[in-house]
Amino acid sequence: MTQAPTGLIHHLELNVESLQDSLHFWVPLLTRLGYAEYQRWERGASYRLQGTYLVFVEAAPAHAGAGYHRKRLGLNHLAFHAASRAQVDELTDWARNAGYRVLYEDRHPYAGGPGYYALYCEDPNGFKVELVAPPEDA
Repeated sequence: MTQAPTGLIHHLELNVESLQDSLHFWVPLLTRLGYAEYQRWERGASYRLQGTYLVFVEAAPAHAGAGYHRKRLGLNHLAFHAASRAQVDELTDWARNAGYRVLYEDRHPYAGGPGYYALYCEDPNGFKVELVAPPEDA
């Protein structure tokens, strides 16, 4: 097995309120981006793409009520590369049709500025997720 390049993220672990609700959002998104299920256990699951994986763990009930907000200290958002603008559009349609909140609707898909084509949405826990298309000249 070859070693991943030094400095790349090995994994990220997210504590979630409901594993079922979270996976209802994350599995369709991640599989469209090329991730596959890596591990599964009673209160968690992980999805891997090459050498990086995302872990989702249901928080213990004593901790779940503490809440999360991206504007407080801690994680602000997760951003992923998209294959194309068409993929951003496809996942935007999926998010809206599935009832997830698309952020910055009034500026979508250019909320990040001119030439920056992206989807910004929230998962069931309020984590902001960004999906960025490659530049048009790429």
